[in-house]
Parts: sequence; C-alpha cells; structure tokens
Amino acid sequence: MALWEQILLGITGFLVLFLFWPGVTVAMEQSRKAENPDWKGALIPIGMVVLFVILLIAIAKS
Repeated sequence: MALWEQILLGITGFLVLFLFWPGVTVAMEQSRKAENPDWKGALIPIGMVVLFVILLIAIAKS
C-alpha cells in the first residue's frame, strides 16, 4: 500500500471517529443507566443460529 493511501486511510479513520464520537458517548451513558438486559431475548436467536449452522454442517458432510 502506497504512503498516500495510508495517510488517506488514517485521515478517514480520524474523521469517522470524530463524526461518531458524540453518538458513542450518548449510547454509553444510556447503557450505564439501563436496567438489567433481557438475556432470553438475546440467547434464543443466537441459539437458533448456532443450531442452524450445525444443521448446515451436518447436511454438507453427508
């Protein structure tokens, strides 16, 4: 990768960080004030995806 590409990538990274930083700080503050998360609501879809991937692997092996 050329030097000018690396510099441009670095500038772009800082610009993205600068643009999104206010939203990140607000989101972090809201997450600190939030009540206990609903883990069942997160674990059920994750479990279903894991089972689906296992099913796909089993089908591909046979």
